Amino acid sequence: MTTDATRAAATIEEVAAAAGVSRSTVSRVVNGSTAVSPSALEAVRRAIEELNYVPNRAARSLASRQTYAIALVVPEDTTRFFGDPFFASIVSGINARLNRSDYVLNLFIASDDRGDKTTSYLRSGAVDGAIIVSHHTSDTFIDRIAAAVPVVYGGRPVRERERDYYVDVDNVRGGRDATTYLIARGHRRIGTIAGPLTMPAGVDRLEGYRVALAAAGLAEDVVEEGGFTADGGADAMRRILARGPHPDALFIASDLMARGALSVIAAAGLRVPEDIAIVGFDDSPVATSVTPQLTTMRQPSFDQGEHMASLLLDLLAGKHPRHVTILETELIERASA
Repeated sequence: MTTDATRAAATIEEVAAAAGVSRSTVSRVVNGSTAVSPSALEAVRRAIEELNYVPNRAARSLASRQTYAIALVVPEDTTRFFGDPFFASIVSGINARLNRSDYVLNLFIASDDRGDKTTSYLRSGAVDGAIIVSHHTSDTFIDRIAAAVPVVYGGRPVRERERDYYVDVDNVRGGRDATTYLIARGHRRIGTIAGPLTMPAGVDRLEGYRVALAAAGLAEDVVEEGGFTADGGADAMRRILARGPHPDALFIASDLMARGALSVIAAAGLRVPEDIAIVGFDDSPVATSVTPQLTTMRQPSFDQGEHMASLLLDLLAGKHPRHVTILETELIERASA
């Protein structure tokens, strides 16, 4: 007896016969062509559903020389990737967009081999394009990837060129707005725990902090680097407290670093915001899981992921999208400031 599990897969010819159209019309529908009449499109879609037809991706790839695969390259170690909610939000946005396409997502965490294995694999023709996020000045291997396949960067590239495509948030404005908020609350000795200065996001948020202080005629109180990690934020906070009189406010360039700083502040017997007011950056789940909950700059990470995926799909479709997309940040007020 033939069952659903043993029945042979429907062919494109059977779909064409059921829909009353040619094989080429079915092929055009499957490949997303708009050169199909509405009635034929509906007939083919109905036949595909009734016959449970699954396009032969391998055959399509051979015919078009496309893999229908996109690489997400993250030059970080696994601890940082799985420990930072930012990456979960970015991946969710990318995946949401790709779910509305024929493409699948392949993840590459490129940290332990200078990117050599990842680069070799991607340059072999295994993917059609790549999205690269969280890159540092030392990650020179990404240039070799960009020379082989279309690339969209998450954040401003460390070696920005006119031909580059990227989606970023306005980190300078975010750092400026966070610091301006603290100034407006009456604080005058404002320090910062910056992100890695090997990353454009770290550099830009620090610049925003400095722009706000300069506009208010205030001097920097203290600047420490925290590496965008909770441990880095804790270490930076210990260095700040060891310097002597502590600042009355801090702009901390990520919520994870703020979490680490809060633990050190509490251990020192100081209170937030009474002794030190804090504004973070991200508005990740971390912001509402700490005590007190963080006033922070919200960056639209999910939207950034969707925008990056859409941009890469446009490039792969032969379109000519704009090179740079900048998304805005938003101040979220809670108890820490």
